[in-house]
Amino acid sequence: MKRNILLFIFSGVTVLMFAQQPLDYLLKAKAYNYYGKYDETIRIISEGLTKINGDHRFFLLRAEAFLGKNNLDDALKDFQSANSLVKFSGEYGISKTLARSGDIQGSLIHLQNNLNSQFKVTEKEVLLDPSFSRIENSSGWRQFWKTERYTETEVRISEIEYDLSVGKSEDAKTTLDELYAENKNNPEFLYAKALVDLSMGKSSDCISALQKLLGSDRGNEKYLRLMAKAQFTAGNAAGASDTYSFIINQGVADASLLYLRAECYSRTGENERALKDITAFLDLYPDDSKALRLAGKTVSSSGDNLKAIEFFSRNLKVHPEDPECYIDRANSYFVSGTWENAVSDYSMALDMQPSNPDTWLYKGIALVNQGKKEDACHDFNVALGLGNKKAASYLSKYCIK
Repeated sequence: MKRNILLFIFSGVTVLMFAQQPLDYLLKAKAYNYYGKYDETIRIISEGLTKINGDHRFFLLRAEAFLGKNNLDDALKDFQSANSLVKFSGEYGISKTLARSGDIQGSLIHLQNNLNSQFKVTEKEVLLDPSFSRIENSSGWRQFWKTERYTETEVRISEIEYDLSVGKSEDAKTTLDELYAENKNNPEFLYAKALVDLSMGKSSDCISALQKLLGSDRGNEKYLRLMAKAQFTAGNAAGASDTYSFIINQGVADASLLYLRAECYSRTGENERALKDITAFLDLYPDDSKALRLAGKTVSSSGDNLKAIEFFSRNLKVHPEDPECYIDRANSYFVSGTWENAVSDYSMALDMQPSNPDTWLYKGIALVNQGKKEDACHDFNVALGLGNKKAASYLSKYCIK
């Protein structure tokens, strides 16, 4: 397994192992906020603040919970507390809070402070933020945006990121080429180039660009995340898991990193590690469909098919309209030879997704094992008609006399 692709970047760098307790508080608080459990967020952050000092992220998270409850006074205090710990970190939150209260001038002053800082948010994020809805039709708001707040390069890179998000890689590449002459040494341009390269299947070029960026900005979370994604795409899941571990060990409070690392561990056959990460993720986000699916597939590959069925059944209970959930459980029943249950779940999946040739094929095989060859032959014919060439051999074996 190739795990050394970033060694030259991290050599001589001491990885800060963040105390687990602060990270636990932050991850739990984010999950509560995600589910709209603002009182629980406030409780867990307030508890954490009695034990942990000097972490501005605690105040930012609690402030967002206060905003969720429309408690503007307490939100403002917490954003200001974050500012006092890390300059400008609370400016955007203060701007949002003042906008909600109708203070146009105050909101715009703090928004400008944010745009002049290292915490600068994108234009798209500002314009789509519902917190500004109360003031967005005011003359002050319109006047504010008459002045260019973003450079031409920032605007074009934002266009590139949007085009990539909707699958327009060629359009993104065209914009990138137009920026090349004046921006070839600009870090943000190099990052955009790495994004485009990865979208076009050029993983090695993406990695090369990121190595250059990380050589001068070793702890940049955005660069590291893309590096891990590129490594995984390139088939170096072991290297990707190490990169995700490096990000986690820096104290980044994002549970999705656990899910992404679990994917890497699952790919390298490190099922125990994968299950540990995915269990930790599910403790925070118990209804997440992708995580439940990964958990089921991980334990299944470890040989515990009954446990896999438990995860898939749990996923179905939460997402009964997702045909993939039925297919996952049907596949586990198929492996265990529980043919009746397999047929039932495949049938449910086909009710929702009738054009899936693989599902028709496996339902046919399950029917053969139930002794229902006539029904099976119908399914094999449908599978073949939808493009599954494997169905031909089953038709030849069971259906052609």
